[in-house]
Amino acid sequence: MKSSCFRPPRTRHALRALAIPLLSCAATLPYPAHASLLSGDTLDTAANVVSWLALLIVPVVLISVFWLVHILPEKIAEKRRHPQLAAIKTLCLLSLFFGGLLWPLAWLWAYTKPVFHKLAYGTDVDDHPEHGEALTPLHDAGIERQHEIAASAAPAHDARQHEADELKQRIQSLEMALAMAKGPAHADSKSTGSSAE
Repeated sequence: MKSSCFRPPRTRHALRALAIPLLSCAATLPYPAHASLLSGDTLDTAANVVSWLALLIVPVVLISVFWLVHILPEKIAEKRRHPQLAAIKTLCLLSLFFGGLLWPLAWLWAYTKPVFHKLAYGTDVDDHPEHGEALTPLHDAGIERQHEIAASAAPAHDARQHEADELKQRIQSLEMALAMAKGPAHADSKSTGSSAE
């Protein structure tokens, strides 16, 4: 007699073939979704906060990154002491206004060795007295520098004049103290000594 739990191989194969489509259909059946931990007005408030943050912070970050990338050639040229630093700074500034089209040229220029500069001046590096300063038309014309020199010279001149006045007063007080220390006897001996000759 055959056992009831024994199934022929065809039946097992048929059940397996039927189980796979049934399980895949069960997996695709919709079930209640919980898309957010928040609900109602709280969800609306959170969405408003996220949207305002995206509107305010993302543009600032993108503009900052764009600007930082565009000053990289300038920083590289400063580090390498490139003799054409002012021109590279100008090209970086122009690149900002032309949407970054000139930036690759500035990048390449910052990494090049200035061969003709070396032939003309004997070196391909330069010491920049205005290291890290921004380019301004007044600075390039020397007007800004004249104001800086005049402003720095005025306090130095006042300090020197004050120091000279203090020294003059000190010398006068020392001369008076010396004259009083010698007294009238010293003054008489000088007068008699000079008359005896």
